[in-house]
Amino acid sequence: MTLYIKYMVSLRCKMIVKDVLKTLGLHFIVVDLGEVEIMEDISVEQTKQLKIALLSAGLELIDDKKSELIEKLKIAIKEMVYHSDEETGKTNISDYLSKKLNQEYTHLANLFSEVQGTTIEQFIIAQKVERIKELIIYGELNFTKIAYKMNYSSVAHLSNQFKKVTGLSPSHFKELKEKRQNTILETTN
Repeated sequence: MTLYIKYMVSLRCKMIVKDVLKTLGLHFIVVDLGEVEIMEDISVEQTKQLKIALLSAGLELIDDKKSELIEKLKIAIKEMVYHSDEETGKTNISDYLSKKLNQEYTHLANLFSEVQGTTIEQFIIAQKVERIKELIIYGELNFTKIAYKMNYSSVAHLSNQFKKVTGLSPSHFKELKEKRQNTILETTN
């Protein structure tokens, strides 16, 4: 049986879900971001207990088809943004999402806008900007490499989109990060 869980976005969330399932005596086959495959069908009482346990951990069991599809869509987008490879980066986003979810892109886009109040494109841009922030903070890549990794046509394109979303240029964001680190180092010495 497949269960879908909202707000499940990290390895920590996966560990929490595994613990909750074990506590309830449920046996999982796979626990992935937003999706859990368990061996058995669960009773109404177990579903109720699972919902309560997940809510206490800041997670939510999804039990309607629209929400399930939206959650799958968000997971696919996050996978695309955070774990993209050469193949994914060159693929048209609408084709990638349609293929991944086995749905027409127009249907996905309309449903996403209806439920989320924003477009898929805006959501993707927001996810990309968050990923870019992480890459800047890690400091392992320069802006040219970040632009390439995130499938931007140029550093200027990345910078324009980053500034539209955050109000800061990537270089100003980096300066603020470095100033903050220096302040922290000065106060600890």
